[in-house]
Formats: sequence, C-alpha cells, structure tokens
Amino acid sequence: MKLIQDCNLKEYNSYHLEASCKSAFFPESYNDLREFYLNDTGTRKVLLGNGNNIILARDYYPDSFLIFNKCFDRIVVRGTDLEAEAGATLGHLSEIALENSLTGMEAYYDIPSSAGGAVVMNAGASGFEIKDILTGVEYYDPGRNEFYELSRDQNGFSYRDSFFQQNPHLVVTRIYLRLKDGNKQSIRSGMDSIKLARWQKQPRDLPSAGSVFKRPKGMFVGKMVEELGLRGFAVGDAMVSQKHAGFIVNRGTASGKDILDLIEIVRNRVEEAYGIKLEIEQRVID
Repeated sequence: MKLIQDCNLKEYNSYHLEASCKSAFFPESYNDLREFYLNDTGTRKVLLGNGNNIILARDYYPDSFLIFNKCFDRIVVRGTDLEAEAGATLGHLSEIALENSLTGMEAYYDIPSSAGGAVVMNAGASGFEIKDILTGVEYYDPGRNEFYELSRDQNGFSYRDSFFQQNPHLVVTRIYLRLKDGNKQSIRSGMDSIKLARWQKQPRDLPSAGSVFKRPKGMFVGKMVEELGLRGFAVGDAMVSQKHAGFIVNRGTASGKDILDLIEIVRNRVEEAYGIKLEIEQRVID
C-alpha cells in the first residue's frame, strides 16, 4: 500500500481543486483496506475513491483519505461475467468488454467513474443504469471488519441512489457484472458514437465533475439554468459551463467554496423561477 503524507489532492479530484490532506492511502489488497481502517483510529477516515463526482469543500483536511487511483483495480473475465475491484474505471471495463466481444458496457465508455463509485450512485447514461448489468456487490464494513456480498435486488437502487448512498460508512470493494456476447465491430462503433455525442454536448476542455444536479422528473436542469441566463455565470473561477448549463467547470483556480456558493445561487434561482429545489448529485466532502 502506498502512503503519501501531506498529500496534495489536486490530481485526485476531477475539478482539480487545490486541497490537501494529512495522509492518503492507495490500497493494493484487502489487507491494505483493513490496515487503513484499523490503524490510527483517532483520525477521521475519508473514502475519496477515484475522485470523480465529488466536491472538496475545504483547502485542508486533517484526515486520512482512501484513494482508488490506478490501484485496487483488477478485472477478471469469466465467460460473459466481469468481476472488477472498486478502483477499476468504467472506461477500462468497457475496453475489456470490447476485447472479449461482450456487449452491455458501451454506454459507460468515456465516463470517468470507478466501478465502486458507479454502484454507489447507480451511474447512468444514454438511458441505461449500472444496475441493468449488475448481478452483485461485495463490500467491507469497517465497524465489523468483515466483507459481505449483496445481490442486485438487495441494493435498493433508484435514480442516482443505492443502498450504499444510505450507508456511507460501507466500502464497495468488488462488483459483478453480466454482459452478453456481441459483435466486436458493432460494440466498437457503439462506443465511438456514444463518446462523440458526449463530447459534442458536454464540456471536456475544463475540469468538472459531471452533472451537478439530479434531474427533476419531467425537467432538464441545463435548460432551466440556461433560460435563467446563468450560462457562463461565475463565482470566482467556478463557472456554469458555456457548453452545457447543467455542468460547473473550474476555469482556473476555483475553490470548493466557489463551487458550493455557485451551486446555491443556481438552486435558489431555479426554485424562485420554477418552484423546484434541485438536489445535488455530487458528493460534498466537508
């Protein structure tokens, strides 16, 4: 397990916010996970994952961070089934599926999420959700120092929600997916077309963490924000994207506070105009 003291977290969060923590652990094994949670019990433990879909609210954390970045990411293929450790990225899983002529992962290609994070938030795109191909999840309970498994039906999935959202002290360690045999050329074509469509609509030139808000039933967040004239509106270097008003981007040296202040302005304006209280999709680490 790699350990970094006084770790600069800028490269480990997709907004590229300047922040640091007392220590950062990069696990390679199940024993590493146990060691992280059982040692230094007086320090708060924070699961960062691979740093997507999160907002670092502070400049400094006197805490220990668990980071899945290019580690704890092994993938095993068994016929049409994939097993992936929590740190594996959806992009890598998609590539492995392609190599094995397996279809079902195309919609997740080019989504910068880890396998663990995708299950926690029930990640979705192009009308699909991760629950559609999930068969089970393994997780670690630090309080009991034990590993457990849940079937898909036990995960309590709903839109951008899961059993693990309601139990944030638990750590997803492995996910199990079931795909289908497919044609490699068709799979590759589907991946490329999805990536092209995503890049045409979403801001990829500046750091962001994806969609900021959950979509209200029957409404589009980006459309509402744009109609309110907030496209390009900024607080410090946190800015509502010029390309897609449902995203916030860091145009330079934004802080977590800048992003949270901008979110609150957008939420208040939307509620005043539409009577809708937007729910934040991204996880705030305070």
